Amino acid sequence: MENRNGDILPTKIEAKGGRYRWATVTAMLLAIGAILRLVSPSIAGISPNWLIAMYCLAIVLYKPGKLRAAGIGLVAGALCLATSKSIFPYGNLISEVLGALACSVLATLPLKLEFGSVNIRPAVCGLAGTLVSGFTFVTVAKLALNLPMNIYLYGMLPVVLTVAAVNTIITQVLYYPVNRLLSGALAANRQDVAKIKEVGK
Repeated sequence: MENRNGDILPTKIEAKGGRYRWATVTAMLLAIGAILRLVSPSIAGISPNWLIAMYCLAIVLYKPGKLRAAGIGLVAGALCLATSKSIFPYGNLISEVLGALACSVLATLPLKLEFGSVNIRPAVCGLAGTLVSGFTFVTVAKLALNLPMNIYLYGMLPVVLTVAAVNTIITQVLYYPVNRLLSGALAANRQDVAKIKEVGK
């Protein structure tokens, strides 16, 4: 668009649903994670943290900025708060924000994370997100509830490591079917972002 002097004026592009497409898909994945968290049986008292796996998937797929990633973590923390069986569920509001931020850093890292020809970024992000979230949660719980150190070291930390290992596998395995299922939406989102960046130049 030009004004009377021939100067080019910035034009606002309204992407067709692109502005909130990432939020819609993320909300869907978090809802699935919350349901799976409620219905999944535990083995030896341990079950996967489906909410972390799902928000890690969303962050790897859409690579939102740090602020959006923190928002995703906060929503996940609220869902964990509602579905938690922990004696101190409020720690999720802190732990999931930090877990999502850690995942976001690795998701946007300008390095190839591959094993042979396999993209292992989902696994790395799932591992990091779960470890940061888990260690933060158990540490906050220990401090808030004044738990003994032996319970923290030998009862809580091993659970974090086990869940992190399980979530690493889940995130990597689910990445490919989810990526294929959402390939159209992801392509449209990239086009919308490219248009907005082009206008901003």
